[in-house]
Amino acid sequence: MANDERIYNISIAPAVSDRMSDHFEFLARVSVDAADRLLAELMEGIRSLEKMPYRNPTYNRPYLTVGKYRYMISGKRYRIIYQIMNDTVFVDDIQDCRQDDDRLTISLEEEE
Repeated sequence: MANDERIYNISIAPAVSDRMSDHFEFLARVSVDAADRLLAELMEGIRSLEKMPYRNPTYNRPYLTVGKYRYMISGKRYRIIYQIMNDTVFVDDIQDCRQDDDRLTISLEEEE
């Protein structure tokens, strides 16, 4: 069986970058080392989507198009939500899994 050597481009929505910065800054007030680890884990998770982004499950919610989004867990408690279009993975949201995910992802479909 041949391996799929395809490399996908990664596009991170500006709101996702802002949310990562907010989490980083909040955590850095407590521990800069912990904030650095969190950022490294999130970026490692996102970069891993360059190869085999289909390996993760779909992210289905009643208000989202079925099968459009996928998700992965990174940094032990962060959900990275993304969609794959052609050769690009669009990272559309990052959620702290301790929060209400329905409240956070409504903006995904509204921004299209």
